[in-house]
Amino acid sequence: MCKQCETNPVYEFTNKRKLCKTCFVHYFEKKVLYTIRKFGLIKQREIIGYKKASDFKSVVLDRILTFISEKSEITLVKIPNKKVKKIAVNSSLDSESERIIKILIGGKSEGLEKCFSIEKNMIKPLYLFLDEEILLYAKLKNLKFTEKKKKKSKIANFLGELEKKHPEVKRATVNSILELYKNNYFFCLSINLCINILVCSFSLFISFII
Repeated sequence: MCKQCETNPVYEFTNKRKLCKTCFVHYFEKKVLYTIRKFGLIKQREIIGYKKASDFKSVVLDRILTFISEKSEITLVKIPNKKVKKIAVNSSLDSESERIIKILIGGKSEGLEKCFSIEKNMIKPLYLFLDEEILLYAKLKNLKFTEKKKKKSKIANFLGELEKKHPEVKRATVNSILELYKNNYFFCLSINLCINILVCSFSLFISFII
């Protein structure tokens, strides 16, 4: 943090911590590198493929992958490409939390393994970021993107409203799944019980989203 963070902030966290433009960009890029290290998303000399698109999340993903390639020995290519070993996608906390709740409401655990930062050969560098953080980064970096009006699902709208009243709920949803899978040894013993508890909790919200 610096003096500008108090006098000219562009973002405020739920704990009231504020960041100016320079500090927010630094925070964002530093967190991307942390995400990659934490989940082992990218290794040296790997060939990473990604899809070029004009929406703000895809544009930021493009910028971030370029940023990473400047700091490590990786090759970026556009898909489809036969040389690609991993594909980077623009999934975020918003999209993952919505996906998790849809699965839980369905009452089954199948599919939860797809909600991690790594899904087979797909990696998610923006996994720990909210859409609003990604959008702000795009604007602060003056990245050119197309504002696309996408109709949100009832679950996405509900999560958005819930996030306003209870900040960090999207992050908490993703973190709960990460904790559930943290220890594979106990996972097989507890998954059914955990899923039943989570389903019961989320079933209380069904009347609001259907």
